[in-house]
Amino acid sequence: MPRPCCLRHIGFTPNAGLFRPAGIPVCALEQVTLTLDEVEALRLADLNGLYQEQAAREMEISRPTFSRIIEAARRKVADALIYGKALRLEGGVVRMKEETEVPAEEGTGHGRKCGRCGCGHHRIQSGSEKHEGEQKS
Repeated sequence: MPRPCCLRHIGFTPNAGLFRPAGIPVCALEQVTLTLDEVEALRLADLNGLYQEQAAREMEISRPTFSRIIEAARRKVADALIYGKALRLEGGVVRMKEETEVPAEEGTGHGRKCGRCGCGHHRIQSGSEKHEGEQKS
């Protein structure tokens, strides 16, 4: 059985979740999924110009792990651009840096405060976010 992934810390979430070639409906396109940790690796290394060692420290992961993440991210972006595929940004084993740990109450999950409003009831569940009282759609 493979070793479980550790959390990768990210400093932002993208405003857009899907990029596609203009004039082609999404349903007609093959999609490539770029995880949020891969997006963060691209931001730190390619946009901010950090060396891999510095970027790995920012994400609180090892340098070899960062190297694997950035390599996969660049390959996926190149695949989407060269072959005209849609690029979806979602998922990954991530945690927002500004989230703070609070003592977990019984039955409330991981005990993290909401990154959106600080209420303590907001949880990240399978790539979607909701408050505990909200219905899952």
